[in-house]
Amino acid sequence: MFNLVVFIDLKKAFDTVNHDILLKKLEFYGIKGQALDLLKSYLSNRHQKCQVESFVSSEHLIKCGVPQGSILGPLLFLLYINDLPECLKNTRPRLFADDTNLTASSHSKADIEIAVNSDLENLRNWLMANKLSLNVAKTEFMLTGSPQMIRNASNSQPNILIENKQIQQVNKSRTLGTTIDQHLS
Repeated sequence: MFNLVVFIDLKKAFDTVNHDILLKKLEFYGIKGQALDLLKSYLSNRHQKCQVESFVSSEHLIKCGVPQGSILGPLLFLLYINDLPECLKNTRPRLFADDTNLTASSHSKADIEIAVNSDLENLRNWLMANKLSLNVAKTEFMLTGSPQMIRNASNSQPNILIENKQIQQVNKSRTLGTTIDQHLS
């Protein structure tokens, strides 16, 4: 059995949440009336400025994103991406804040390649519809299994693509503070 994991890297995930889309999703999940108005107020009319040494920039209106460093920020982001799994037909997603992994298993490397590439195209379309971006250069995949299975599979590696760009294959990856290798050791 071949197992493949794609480690998805979103560009500035918390900073690019579209407020209008988020509010529509919150309403879909049943948040209405005063509660929705409160969240709309929480997201609206926010400003930021930056200080580097003694220089302070002028204030700028924040038009998208969820406040970071708050309790609500990660929760609002999770509600924003909560429907992402619905776009996937062949892989299993694992979502934790902005860390997303897609996994697929098959007895055939060709089948796993087709399944993953199909769902990566579905993911690309979902990201575009939700105004999020994938960092292709930091997105990677790993074939996992026993040392013997990995050795036998090394003669032809899967061709995993998104946006017509090859995703880098790795033999270890760091996710949620833990390094995982291709043998899961």
